Amino acid sequence: MTKKVWFQVGIGILILILIIKYVMEIHEIFSPIVILIRTIFIPLLLGGVLYYISEPLQRFMEKKGAPRWASILTIILLLAGMVTGLLLMIGNPISHQVNNLVKNAPYIGDKIMDAADFVLKNRDNLPPQIATFVDSVSNSIQDIAMTGSKYVVTIVSGTVSATFTLILVPFFFIYMLKDHEKFAPNIYKIFAGERRTWVKNTLADIDNVLRNYVQGQVLISLILATMMYIGYLIIGLEYSLLLAIFAFFMNMIPFIGPWISLAPAIVVALIQDPILVIWVGVITLVAQQLESNLITPNIMGKSLDVHPLTVITIVLAAGNIGGFIAIIIAIPTYAVIKAIVINIYEERKKIKEAATKSV
Repeated sequence: MTKKVWFQVGIGILILILIIKYVMEIHEIFSPIVILIRTIFIPLLLGGVLYYISEPLQRFMEKKGAPRWASILTIILLLAGMVTGLLLMIGNPISHQVNNLVKNAPYIGDKIMDAADFVLKNRDNLPPQIATFVDSVSNSIQDIAMTGSKYVVTIVSGTVSATFTLILVPFFFIYMLKDHEKFAPNIYKIFAGERRTWVKNTLADIDNVLRNYVQGQVLISLILATMMYIGYLIIGLEYSLLLAIFAFFMNMIPFIGPWISLAPAIVVALIQDPILVIWVGVITLVAQQLESNLITPNIMGKSLDVHPLTVITIVLAAGNIGGFIAIIIAIPTYAVIKAIVINIYEERKKIKEAATKSV
């Protein structure tokens, strides 16, 4: 019985649960390690995204004979030039739209308050479920208003932390460009024989999964944001550039992100002209259909091979467990774990076939 797969898996799960239990009971010992991981995680994540975006250019330049320092310097200068050019190109429109948004904030607030007052006054005419939801939302708003001053310190500390993060990102990015070939060998060199080969292949699969996901998702988000921006310009929606930039970042979240980016667009359309809400919905629907049926299959292909229902489940669970950052990293983390499990299964399969032949 001890040689059965189900028995070994069960024992492994029990041991893992015990480890987690005892680690949680002595979590104070690991607090410094947790703080260190939290400090470097975001810069490492952003640096990794920048690395996977720029890695194809570095590989192309070095194939043409450029030394490593020249490829790194070229990438940094190109990124700096792109950021500068982007700021020069869209800086004034963004500044203008932000100023208009600030100027119209009281008007937008009054409209939202009028709508809220209308709902509250007609609360008795609403279905019981909607009335309960309205009460819950109003109570939440009151709680937020009463405790809002407590978050001033949190906002200040968050600003300092974000500044520190932005300072660390270039360092991680540059070192990844400089020494990325050394990461995997430093791990698999501690193994020997067939186990070293297996670790090497597994790390290569993980690198391939992350590369395909990051490069594909950024390109898809950029195409979707561009389509939405063009659509918003055509219908004359205000703050179209700000909404498109917001959509670019939200589209990094598979399936759910585009619908999150739809919410502010609907609010702006509703205030500007209610008929625009229909057009915003049409633009979003067309963009999503093109993305799901044309863009994603051609860009991402079957590289991740994750079922849409699995993606939705993972994203929702990650949001409840770890918030926004967990949502961002949920799908690539799942894809990495899946690649590791597949490699373990294939290795066990080879061992079993070899044992059967020898018998």
